[in-house]
Amino acid sequence: MIAKTQETPYYAVIFTSVRTEIEDNYGDTANRMMELAAEQPGFLGVESARNEIGITVSYWSDLEAIKNWKMNAEHTIARETGRSDWYQAFKVRIAKVERDYDFTK
Repeated sequence: MIAKTQETPYYAVIFTSVRTEIEDNYGDTANRMMELAAEQPGFLGVESARNEIGITVSYWSDLEAIKNWKMNAEHTIARETGRSDWYQAFKVRIAKVERDYDFTK
């Protein structure tokens, strides 16, 4: 589903990853992170896809909301486990969305 966002400007956190073969609790943790992010002030939505690489884009009202999400204790533990177990590589990009438009049938 395409995330519904606020009027521009807002921010996108783009998380691109390559997985390892380790599955231990990955799916449960990923689902929990989606639930937990949605509870955070300033969270606007998320979109995610995975094939050879995974791309998750979360949308936030401002940089402060992104900073607070990064500092969340449960999210910190998930990031550490990602580094040690689940990901061969990842990259995080933060971008300011200055314009958007859409189409729906």
